[in-house]
Amino acid sequence: MTIAKRRAQERLATRARILDAARTLFLRDGFENVSLRKIAAAIGYTAPALYSHFPDKRALILQLCCEDFALLRRSLDIAKRTDDCVERLRAMGRAYVRFALEHPHHYRFMFMTPWAATEAPGDLPPEHGDPDHDAYAFLRRAVEECIAQGRFKPEYADVEGVTQVCWGASHGVASLHIVLRDDPWVRWRSPRQTAYTLVDAVINGLCDERAESAHARLAKPRRTKEAP
Repeated sequence: MTIAKRRAQERLATRARILDAARTLFLRDGFENVSLRKIAAAIGYTAPALYSHFPDKRALILQLCCEDFALLRRSLDIAKRTDDCVERLRAMGRAYVRFALEHPHHYRFMFMTPWAATEAPGDLPPEHGDPDHDAYAFLRRAVEECIAQGRFKPEYADVEGVTQVCWGASHGVASLHIVLRDDPWVRWRSPRQTAYTLVDAVINGLCDERAESAHARLAKPRRTKEAP
């Protein structure tokens, strides 16, 4: 390994340590109470050394968001394995819950930590709205396809509204268990199974039974006459 390559790897490892420390501190102390100096001290770095990686807190938070949301988007790729839009929607809901339960610190930072918006309305990243990189856009596209194919009941024709209902179903169970999983007041069931049940209930409630029956008949493979 060349010196330049080793230094590049060391720099990447340092950036990862900085981001991990920042995520932990944001969750513990609140976004507004954490400075770059505090993050540097948490990993035994000087502030100038940290500034060589991130010039200010906005740059750090943008990088943290970019990496965490990219991880979520990759976690949803399992849904690409099915061509059926309703089943793809179901797979996305389940994958989202698995991500939340397997990466609770990432999830709490991404969806359960209040912090000031880092982008102006006209300054959104290029990934915004691209289903291949934007998890919300990926979910929205599946909902839009279900509506366009007539798979949902006529009253569920608002793409944005239905997308947010589907998101809310997965988020609700995930956040409930991340925050209250140790509360002895409730006899908790498996968070994954609870979330799967809710995802199924929401999707089944959205679907038009007649349309689903017709789709099932069309999707059923035809029997071919066996050769003598």
